[in-house]
Amino acid sequence: MLKAIRSHLGLKLFFSYLVVIVVGVAVLATTVEMAIPRSFDRHLASMGRIMGDMMSGMSGADLFSSYRAAVNESLMVAAAAAFAAAIVVSIFVSRRVVAPIHRMMAATSRIAEGRYRERLAIPGKLQADEMDELAQLAVSFNQMAAKLDQTESMRRELIGDVAHELRTPLSTIKGSMEGLIDGVVQPSLEVYHHIYLEADRLQRLVTNLQELSRVEAGAYRLELKTIGLEDLIDGVIARLQGQYDEKGVRLEKEAEGPLPQVVVDEDRMGQVLLNLVGNALQFTPAGGTVRIIGEDLGDHARIRVEDTGIGIPREYLPHVFTRFYRVEKSRARSGGGSGIGLTIAKHWVEAHGGSLRADSPGANGGSTFTIDFPLPR
Repeated sequence: MLKAIRSHLGLKLFFSYLVVIVVGVAVLATTVEMAIPRSFDRHLASMGRIMGDMMSGMSGADLFSSYRAAVNESLMVAAAAAFAAAIVVSIFVSRRVVAPIHRMMAATSRIAEGRYRERLAIPGKLQADEMDELAQLAVSFNQMAAKLDQTESMRRELIGDVAHELRTPLSTIKGSMEGLIDGVVQPSLEVYHHIYLEADRLQRLVTNLQELSRVEAGAYRLELKTIGLEDLIDGVIARLQGQYDEKGVRLEKEAEGPLPQVVVDEDRMGQVLLNLVGNALQFTPAGGTVRIIGEDLGDHARIRVEDTGIGIPREYLPHVFTRFYRVEKSRARSGGGSGIGLTIAKHWVEAHGGSLRADSPGANGGSTFTIDFPLPR
């Protein structure tokens, strides 16, 4: 019996109601027993003045005994009726309370089997402040299920995207090698260089996937050190200046006042800037300009990478940091990017306690990527 009570919420609620009723009846009986003598004396005195000689033949003990019997009989009848009504109400309330929990348990089991579209019905159109705890729990459950469904969708999309990204260079390499083996393609420096570029693309993708996996799992350690913000920017410019000159795009550095010292992982933040400035070069046509602007804002530092390139349609801005996301047509796969560089960059900036955001007025309006991260105190 005790085991059944411990394992069933409905029984716990039912017996808790019964305990409350029993205690209430006991308190009521005790109170009545204590109050009867005083109440009897008061009523007897009142009735004596009214009835006079009619009560002369009865003793006080007889009257008190009759009075007590009448009160106890009424009390027992009332207690029995209350007990019966309480049992019915307890069963009804217990079932009303436990039924949503049973539905939630069943939904949880279905979600555990992979049916992530499972949802709980919420009665009525209640506002948040009008919901009881069970309704709020159902809302939280549905939110959790929606997150799981979204995560599962992202997992499936990720597998498809990775398969596509791996298939493209592998197909190119395999086709070129088959042509060389069959003699259809003549060996040449150009053919070998093309195979090398595809293999290099494949290696970059695998490396980026490994890095994304580490950073999302938190399996990393930042090697923090103090470095001048200007030195960090100069290092990126030195590495990319040749590519900018080759394409005919101007790369400029601007500083709004003296730039501060920052405490960062130089390799990681350098990687972030390389990614942003490299993307700006890729999507800025010849004759355009890319500016790297550093600022000291007191409690935090800011780096802006502004370009005069093809821009990003505003409806795509919320998705630019999603892995493998590209604004098709303008940011085509033929550009050679893996589609996860910005995702990794955002993770590294956030690992430093900062933020990375993108903005653009629209197509052909250029774009701006802004990094904010705290300064040492």
